[in-house]
Amino acid sequence: MWSSRLAVHQLQKFAAAQLTISTMQRAQSTLPRVYVTRSVPPDGLEILRNSGQVQFEMWDSDDPVPREELLKRVKGIDGLLCVLTEKIDAELLDAAGPNLRVVSTMSVGYDHLSLSELKKRGIRVGYTPDVLTDAVAELTVALLLCTSRRLTEATHEAKTGGWGTWRTLWLCGYELANSTVGIMGLGRIGLAIAERLKPFKVKKFIYTDVAPRPELANQIQAEYVSMDEMAKQSDFLVMCCALTPETQGICNKELFSKMKKTSIFINTSRGGVVNQEDLYDALATGQIAAAGLDVTVPEPLPTSHPLFSLKNCVILPHIASASFTTRNAMSSLATNNLLAGLRGNAMEKELKL
Repeated sequence: MWSSRLAVHQLQKFAAAQLTISTMQRAQSTLPRVYVTRSVPPDGLEILRNSGQVQFEMWDSDDPVPREELLKRVKGIDGLLCVLTEKIDAELLDAAGPNLRVVSTMSVGYDHLSLSELKKRGIRVGYTPDVLTDAVAELTVALLLCTSRRLTEATHEAKTGGWGTWRTLWLCGYELANSTVGIMGLGRIGLAIAERLKPFKVKKFIYTDVAPRPELANQIQAEYVSMDEMAKQSDFLVMCCALTPETQGICNKELFSKMKKTSIFINTSRGGVVNQEDLYDALATGQIAAAGLDVTVPEPLPTSHPLFSLKNCVILPHIASASFTTRNAMSSLATNNLLAGLRGNAMEKELKL
């Protein structure tokens, strides 16, 4: 008798447990579906897991999800968390279907998003400005110094036996002290770069933009000039602008021909603002002294590209925001934007379409 009662009791417990699991599964199945296109840094992933607000699937790799796989995985999703390597265009949005309400990109740039298609479909877009300003500004200054003082060349010489007796002009570069620094696109990042360069005794800051920005320029005593004038005056020319139809290929033969032969060109914005063939010619012929690039077209840049053959061109693999602090902050902001959008609330950083 006792054993049969125990058996009944165990069956009742098992049935209750199964009911609980079934209830939880039904509840979970009604949650919004989210696809995450990359293994995001842990802070953002923890927010997503602990939210209890969504069911999500993630491409758990540091490499991009193959396009065909992405098109399959987004079918029927409510939200998409992506990075800048994913092209969010009409094809992908069609594959996702009408449930898609929110796209959140873990980037400050958004040239990988088809904004017209997103707007047409009423899909909200979150992005991650501000949180990467310090990291990008730091890297830009580091790249500028590395390029102007020929640090990559110097390291190579030291490693390969080129370091011989002291020579008067060997590996000489260009100083920031008493120089003119030109900034193309004086936004948050451009201002942060200038603030970090100021202690190097820069003589003058000049900038160009779609319009004067006195509220920012006054903080660094920067003068607004035309693009041509900035090219002529700058000892260091730093690109900080967004990639738009107007800025596509804006750094070309015409611009480089107006720059000083001793000038240094730096780009940490978007590769598309530079005509790389024209830049190669300017560097190879001595039209300008050197260039430092953190961004290229395409990315990664093939190792056979002519720019890699030049000693006076320093190329980094798009690492401007690559600090642990910043990448975690970006993933957290991207995740919070996504969750807020799915709730129908205001995002912390939403792109107004």
